[in-house]
Amino acid sequence: MFAAAVIAAMTLVSPASAQATRTWVSGVGDDVNPCSRTAPCKTFPGAIVKTAAGGEIDTLDPGGFGAVTVTKAITIANEGIGEAGILVAGTNGVTVNCSTDPNCVVILRGLVIDGGPVGSNSLNGVRFVAGRTLIIDNCTIRNFTSGSPNGYGVQFNPSATQNENLIINNSSFVTNGPQGGTGGGIYILPSGSPTVKVSVANSYASNNGFGFGADSSSMSGGSIQVSISDSSFQSNDNGGIAMVSGGSNIPVIGNVNHAIVTSNNVGLNGKGSAVTFRIGNSTVANNGTGIKNTAGTMTSYGTNQIHDNTTPGPTLTIAGPT
Repeated sequence: MFAAAVIAAMTLVSPASAQATRTWVSGVGDDVNPCSRTAPCKTFPGAIVKTAAGGEIDTLDPGGFGAVTVTKAITIANEGIGEAGILVAGTNGVTVNCSTDPNCVVILRGLVIDGGPVGSNSLNGVRFVAGRTLIIDNCTIRNFTSGSPNGYGVQFNPSATQNENLIINNSSFVTNGPQGGTGGGIYILPSGSPTVKVSVANSYASNNGFGFGADSSSMSGGSIQVSISDSSFQSNDNGGIAMVSGGSNIPVIGNVNHAIVTSNNVGLNGKGSAVTFRIGNSTVANNGTGIKNTAGTMTSYGTNQIHDNTTPGPTLTIAGPT
């Protein structure tokens, strides 16, 4: 009889402790549930502990699902059921820290990540510390206004020696960074010696401290390679798009195509001798300074519209056909 009781107890415990490859959250769920389709959890933190590495958390209905720390490969997705929100105050919305899995791939899709009303001083919408790849697709990240070293929609600062990838598509970054201070929409600041590859497409950054920045100043080797296409950067206090190598002389290579950069303090900013900045099919207009270049190499493919900037800045060298 005792043996039978032990076996029965194990049978009851085992399903509850197993991790599923797909779990579900709902605004009316409960984190004591197994996070199944018919018994969903209520929050992303509640679901992630019940989701296997490489699995997916899906939303069933609109709701606020809570800030979450990700330590394994995971997809967190809203496939169009209404707003799937992460509303925080004084902290990060999503922290990606796959310190035990250097090949971790994290996908965030269809989320609204909000730092709250004025005065919340929330840190960063998404902070990437460790892993291989972060993909942000169809997300809105807004109102992260804490001061330095935080205040970014996305802060991508892994310390690594491997390849690191950031892919952003069809997403918006609005009102990130304290007014008149540091912070911004998307900030790439790695350390160590990784090769960091960044792609931003079909996205916009508006009313931030700055729109996009890539800075290799903290790196000891490797490079940062940036591709920005079909995106707009408008009305950002400190600048639209910046590529910075500082005193590190670690290459920052920026390729900008079909971008609209308007009404920023500085439209395009290249700073440092290791910066290579190429611009094509883009509009740079109505900025305080249209183009600013300090020691770097900035070239145009001769297909841009650069006009009506208070200070135009240097004339770009036309890149020849190759």
